[in-house]
Amino acid sequence: MAAGGVRAVRKNAPPREDVLVAAMATIAERGLEGLTMAGLGRQVGMSSGHLLYYFGSKDELLLQTLEWSEAALGAKRRALLSRRGTAGERLQAYVDLYVPEEARDPHWTLWLEVWNRSQNAGPQERERQAAIEGAWHRDLVALLAEGVSRGEFRPVDPDRFGARLRALLDGFSIQVAVGLPGLSREGILDHVREFLSDALTP
Repeated sequence: MAAGGVRAVRKNAPPREDVLVAAMATIAERGLEGLTMAGLGRQVGMSSGHLLYYFGSKDELLLQTLEWSEAALGAKRRALLSRRGTAGERLQAYVDLYVPEEARDPHWTLWLEVWNRSQNAGPQERERQAAIEGAWHRDLVALLAEGVSRGEFRPVDPDRFGARLRALLDGFSIQVAVGLPGLSREGILDHVREFLSDALTP
């Protein structure tokens, strides 16, 4: 009976991506606390029990939603960084992609929820989170190293400079994502452009 039920769930369940799309939209609008398995199940035509069977917990659903979102964003990032242009132009494209569009940006809301739960996460969950962040860092380091080798940038240490730049971007981005007044996306981009000009211009 149980095995037959599992087969029926797998046959009739909506595509996994449909669940993740709905989860991302709900988390962006109401936060993880506002997401219930029952409510999500109604959106995608599944029972809360079926969702728990596939994901195990809301925290696992959150992390898988972030991984799915990052896979798409990572493909976009790699496409931007592989196009023709100077290292400086591609660095600006990286920054544009990194900074949230507006308050409650869905991608950044996922990150805020994951970070909020990191203290209680297990080692495997922390490794998965670190893998996502590591991809952003490696792409940035490679771009900085290219700019230095071509003489476009000052001879900075790409790894150390990349860590500092991402810390700057994270700090600014969090303020936009949570909707603090007085700080716009364009204002942030101006700050970052000025910083990069001062720090990297040969």
